[in-house]
Amino acid sequence: MRLTSLFVYSLLQVVPFLAFSAKVDTLDIPSAAMKRTMRAAVVLPEAYRSADATKNKMAYPVLYLLHGGGGQFSDWLKQTPDKLLVQKLADQYNLIVVMPEGERLGGYLDSPVQKDNLFETYIAKEVVDKIDNTYRTVRDRKGRVITGLSMGGHGALYLATRHPELYCAAGSMSGALDLNYKTWRINPDFEKAIEPGFARILGPLGSTPDNYAANSVVNLVDKIKANGQKLVIDCGVDDFLIEPNRELHRRLVYSKVDHDYTERPGAHTWAYWQNSLPYHVLFFQKVLRENGTVAQ
Repeated sequence: MRLTSLFVYSLLQVVPFLAFSAKVDTLDIPSAAMKRTMRAAVVLPEAYRSADATKNKMAYPVLYLLHGGGGQFSDWLKQTPDKLLVQKLADQYNLIVVMPEGERLGGYLDSPVQKDNLFETYIAKEVVDKIDNTYRTVRDRKGRVITGLSMGGHGALYLATRHPELYCAAGSMSGALDLNYKTWRINPDFEKAIEPGFARILGPLGSTPDNYAANSVVNLVDKIKANGQKLVIDCGVDDFLIEPNRELHRRLVYSKVDHDYTERPGAHTWAYWQNSLPYHVLFFQKVLRENGTVAQ
């Protein structure tokens, strides 16, 4: 009798978790620009699938969450210590979370030298269109936010800055905010290892025109100020990308650009990003609430 009671109690603890949990879709998203099809992971909050939400055609805000260099679209679902982190946040805040493919070093930009590397066009146009035409989203900048880690941190701020019509807020976790890797705290072996990848999408470092400077978020402060988007930026004090983050922060302060900037203990690790992401989502939730686009 005691064993039966324990079994029933345990089952009651598990059933709510199974019944009320976000759903993960893997979506094929063709790119006309790059003439190939890539995948994205899409997390739908449990409330999205409820009878009331479906009947009333309730629209949901969308968080675009970008992976880092050397990674892929599924990283945020597989690499965090808590493998359900994104699903929990989607349920907690009633957000659709989209994690598109950025490839190992696509840079989330349209390469001026590699014509089949057009990730700015892909993310900002093709992915957004596909998501808005597939799910019940808020089809307005007031309901879209974007953030990411490392290469994705730079990509999030870069895409938001260049496409203010799409996103009301943007963030960066441990972002590579200056693409000139000479500003990073890395050893010669690491520098040598990443040099070919950067040369593929931006040309050789030091060449003319300077594609590194032209495409670095750290040099886009005037455009950032003109856009007036809400920004949240953080980096670990032991991260090799801390100096570009500090430099962007200094420039934003000097230009009187409102932003949320934090340095925390930590390095370039998934443990750091798992801790960081909930802060970003909380920041975005406040913005979405002010915009009147929170799903109730």
